[in-house]
Amino acid sequence: MTTTHLLYLHGFRSSPQSKKAQTMATLVAQHSSRTVWWCPQLPPSPREAMALLMQGTVSWPRDAMAVVGSSLGGFYATWLAQHTGCLAVLLNPAVDPARDLAKHIGEHTQWHNPEETFFFRTEFVDELRVLQAGPLTHPERYLAILAKGDEVLDWHEMHGRYAGAHIKLLEGSDHALSDFDDHTEEILRFLRLA
Repeated sequence: MTTTHLLYLHGFRSSPQSKKAQTMATLVAQHSSRTVWWCPQLPPSPREAMALLMQGTVSWPRDAMAVVGSSLGGFYATWLAQHTGCLAVLLNPAVDPARDLAKHIGEHTQWHNPEETFFFRTEFVDELRVLQAGPLTHPERYLAILAKGDEVLDWHEMHGRYAGAHIKLLEGSDHALSDFDDHTEEILRFLRLA
């Protein structure tokens, strides 16, 4: 079955303007013009973000939807895939954002729009803890692209978290996956879009 609905989830401080999100939007339009594409700006509250995603995908066919998530978006994508059974592509996914983002309480700017700020609150850390998805129930439904050169997240931890899934381990690269274009063909195939 082909993917008819695709969700893209950006990372912390990122947005739908990210290079990866824009690249995916273009590829979906080129390869599968009838595919429903949604890449929302996620609110800073994890609880609100998940409510937005569940509401926005409530009518999507579970067997024909998929999600791509980068960094914190990969953490969200894992939760969503665990609860819907959909395919998921994870790009350097955050494994324990409650631990990692506890150091980032306060005001932040958006990467793609520095004039836009948001406040990451203490209670958001607890909201992240609630979203820990547990062991993968269907690891074959996940493709994780992990960079050993990730300067933000530990690739060993990511690799362990997604054991049993389809894993593409990159020798170099970086957290942003600056070489993302090199992996899009494999992503499209996995998502049944190519």
